[in-house]
Amino acid sequence: MKKIFLSLLLGSSIISIAQETTINDALRYSISNITGTARFRGMSGAFGAVGGDLSSINVNPAGSAFFTNNFGSISGSSFNVRNNSNYFGTKTKENYSTLDLNQLGAVLVFNDKSGKSNWSKIAVALNYENTSDFDNSLYSAGVNPTSSIGNYFIDKAQGLPLEYMTLQTDVGETITDLYAYLGETSGLGFPAQQAMLGYQAFLFEAFDDSDPNNVDYYTNVPTGGNYFQDNYVTSNGFNGKLSANIATGYKDKLFLGLNLNAHFTDYVKTTSVYESNNNPLYSSGLTVTDIQFDNELYTYGSGFSLNVGAIYKFTESFRAGVAYESPTWYRLNDELTQRLIVNTTDGTDNFQNVIAPNVINVYQAYKIQTPSKVTLSGAYIFNKKGLISIDYAMKDYSNTKFKPTSDSFYRNLNTQMSNQFDNTYELRIGGEYKIKQWSVRGGYRFEESPYKVDYAMGDLTGYSAGLGYNFGESKLDLAYANDHRNYNLAFISSGMNDTARIRTTNNNVTLTYSINF
Repeated sequence: MKKIFLSLLLGSSIISIAQETTINDALRYSISNITGTARFRGMSGAFGAVGGDLSSINVNPAGSAFFTNNFGSISGSSFNVRNNSNYFGTKTKENYSTLDLNQLGAVLVFNDKSGKSNWSKIAVALNYENTSDFDNSLYSAGVNPTSSIGNYFIDKAQGLPLEYMTLQTDVGETITDLYAYLGETSGLGFPAQQAMLGYQAFLFEAFDDSDPNNVDYYTNVPTGGNYFQDNYVTSNGFNGKLSANIATGYKDKLFLGLNLNAHFTDYVKTTSVYESNNNPLYSSGLTVTDIQFDNELYTYGSGFSLNVGAIYKFTESFRAGVAYESPTWYRLNDELTQRLIVNTTDGTDNFQNVIAPNVINVYQAYKIQTPSKVTLSGAYIFNKKGLISIDYAMKDYSNTKFKPTSDSFYRNLNTQMSNQFDNTYELRIGGEYKIKQWSVRGGYRFEESPYKVDYAMGDLTGYSAGLGYNFGESKLDLAYANDHRNYNLAFISSGMNDTARIRTTNNNVTLTYSINF
């Protein structure tokens, strides 16, 4: 017989040994976004061989060696995300906007004024950026003709003895006690918690409810299809990166640089999945009419990465660069709370079952290793009036890994990523033209899908434009950037294969003030 676990940690928290993690969680930290200063964003991040911008060091750390004097910048952005959803022909829209201080940094330039050394300059920079903004809101709805979200819970239950889903009322066991016990017990964990939620809410019942060893169950969700379902997802948080940079130049021809990067993440996602149906009632027993399943996931942690890069000036007009960005090694923590609400009827009376364990699942820390990245760059500067820049980057998403690899669950996820993710490329093209104190900028960005079958997540296409004014010792820059991508979104992690088709469009406006000092 199972033992009762009465949680004492934080009153209602437990340490769980299993968790519901997917390969899309790895993509959240592996996909690079174009952020940073307005000049950088106005040219779609095509700065690998240009340098002279604090955000450029994220592409090629040798870029700080192109500063001629001490320099600092601060940037604020307006982020707007628009999500268009199509779920079984029903189209919905959702918009979300936020403001953020997304970049702050400075560079110190030390020149060898003696003229005795070929290494005539050293630049040291410190720059912080929000590399990803997770603030978002998404709503999808439609009529599913075949699959109920109730399948998720009964699938978790099949093969699990009934005793692990029933309360020991004779000793005063509560939902909180049982949920906590299942989360802490080896061989049970998260799947057993989900099964218990469904059983206690009368989503399904045992074929033999008098046998504690019963492992077969039947659903109370009426068959026949036409389940109205909606999914509301909100998220908040950010990925931040603090880069410590050093760069130097040799004979004003060869420039070398190094970044040491500290990463920080704070992410909260709240999901609420709802289902209703008007299918015929079962002739006996209970029939489920409505389901609402609420989850709140909190992920936090830190990571480390490094960049090395080189830029070579072939002529005063043409230069080329190469840069390597290491994997980011993250150590992350997840916390999860859940609630299940199920309405049932026996044909005469209606019942509402609210199963809210009031327990925080505090999972064991885990690690994610993102893929490395190589960037090749070229830039042509004409008459100090303007420039054209091209970056070509390669990243193999199949090298993404969860750790520890000794865990069979993480090994399975790694196998999925190796089979489903692909080696990709990213192309960024940017241009700038100066008219007296004014600068006009534009850019284009294309990024391949990380999936081998890109219907799961499509390619990203983006455009940008910008304007800058030079006051002499200070500058003010403004940029607008737009990008869009399509992807599939599952309402629930298993039990039904149906997904909503999402088109996400990002519109960003960035303002940067910079000064020489």
